[in-house]
Amino acid sequence: MMNVSKYKKQYYLPPEICMDWAKKDYIDKAPAWCSVDLRDGNQALVIPMSLEQKVEFFKLLVQIGFKEIEVGFPAASETEYTFLRTLIDRKLIPEDVTIQVLTQAREHIIRKTFEAVKGAPKAIVHVYNSTSVAQREQVFKKSKEEILKIAVEGAKLLKELAEQTEGNFQFEYSPESFTGTEPEYALEVCNAVIDVWQPTPDNKCIINLPVTVEHSMPHVYASQVEYMCKHMLRRENVIVSLHPHNDRGCGVADSEMGILAGADRIEGTLFGNGERTGNVDIVTLGMNMYSQGVDPKLDFSDMPHICEVYERCTGMTVGERSPYSGALVFAAFSGSHQDAIAKGMHWIEEKDPNRWTVPYLPIDPTDVGRNYDADVIRINSQSGKGGVGYILETKYGLNLPPKMREAMGYAAKGVSDHLHKELHPDEIFDLFKKTFENVGQPYSINEVHFQQTSEGITTKVISTFNGKTITTEAVGNGRLDAVSNALKKAYELKYSLEVYQEHALERSSSSKAIAYVGIKKPDGTMAWGAGVDPDIIRASIDALVTAINNR
Repeated sequence: MMNVSKYKKQYYLPPEICMDWAKKDYIDKAPAWCSVDLRDGNQALVIPMSLEQKVEFFKLLVQIGFKEIEVGFPAASETEYTFLRTLIDRKLIPEDVTIQVLTQAREHIIRKTFEAVKGAPKAIVHVYNSTSVAQREQVFKKSKEEILKIAVEGAKLLKELAEQTEGNFQFEYSPESFTGTEPEYALEVCNAVIDVWQPTPDNKCIINLPVTVEHSMPHVYASQVEYMCKHMLRRENVIVSLHPHNDRGCGVADSEMGILAGADRIEGTLFGNGERTGNVDIVTLGMNMYSQGVDPKLDFSDMPHICEVYERCTGMTVGERSPYSGALVFAAFSGSHQDAIAKGMHWIEEKDPNRWTVPYLPIDPTDVGRNYDADVIRINSQSGKGGVGYILETKYGLNLPPKMREAMGYAAKGVSDHLHKELHPDEIFDLFKKTFENVGQPYSINEVHFQQTSEGITTKVISTFNGKTITTEAVGNGRLDAVSNALKKAYELKYSLEVYQEHALERSSSSKAIAYVGIKKPDGTMAWGAGVDPDIIRASIDALVTAINNR
């Protein structure tokens, strides 16, 4: 049995109500982004990336648009150090990109970090020490005063070494395990660090408030962030940063609410890779903003390429249902969903092509490099007329009558159910042709001749049924009606011609046309046929014969 009694809340609310963030309903501008894929993300891999993979991944992050990239903990290992030096010595860091390096608030590690970062065009030196109750009591066994002193001494050493080292440095401080720290004490430590650094409008510092472990619901974290923002020294010269992890599955919500609470910057990773349940997923965060008309300042327009590089370099996989990036996130198998999507696509095309409001699709899949044919309408045994009709129309130029779409939908559903598999567009098209197009058995027409008379259109039809050829004459109010009457007369067929529709097959060949015919049988059900031919009359006749053969 699970023992719930051993757990209790490990977070601390601010000493005052901080709920101004709840008055806002959306994020109106992108935060500053810092990728920590090459540090948090890399250290979480079963097999960390090689030097070549790290370089490739760094270039991907630059391509996406990250202006701040944490490249590692250079004092931690030779591998980390070598990667940093590779970026610097090969001049792989663009002028508009700032690298970030991480160091504990320990003197020898800070000194080694500054040695490692020499020659970097611009660098953020990110120093941290843990402040939570659990860490103070269990790990460091130090008082609040002693923990504060560690932070202050580390901040002083950063300032001292920056003045002695050639380069352009910015400072960042994290009260690690912030979410398990009393907000008043976290504020005291951060303000003491800020007081050492004395940030200015031209040289702002970064105070990072990490969700090292998610202990609370997102609104609690937002209140903690708001409290810090309201009482932080020199707030106008401080960039408040968030570094959420995802232990409770709320990393994205923590970040979004934290931004509403006053944060200026987000540290996270592509697809949420990180230790335990991971860091916040910057792809989801950025695309959430994009879906509400806010430019995230990151380019995810070639999501398949981003996924491919990510999976190859990290050995991780992007889940099929990962928001915006997964292979199935735009896929609609349900018949009702497909029908709504297809109608929504038509509505946008006809009414408002500059505004995306398609049901079930929060963004246009083509904006992230996906396509409608392969990624949106997917056909299986749960699908219906809307999806099948949409594929036949958009990919093959077939605009089936509504009731014929229904019949084709049932045909596709039956095949998928029998085979226990998804049907791809080419399989659906082949099924349509096999079932509804130019079916010549058991009835077929060999020759047709027409003559205009005072009674209407007279036709002579030479037809075959089960190997026997019959010549029949009949009259109708049009060519198709005349042929229909001839066939009824020849074989004593009982049906009524209910639906006729035609159009050019512009997408496959401008010289061909397609006709659709629906006939009602004596029991009230419909049978359908389609005919394709350069001559629209012949196409119509073939459609009629197919419908008769499908009775």
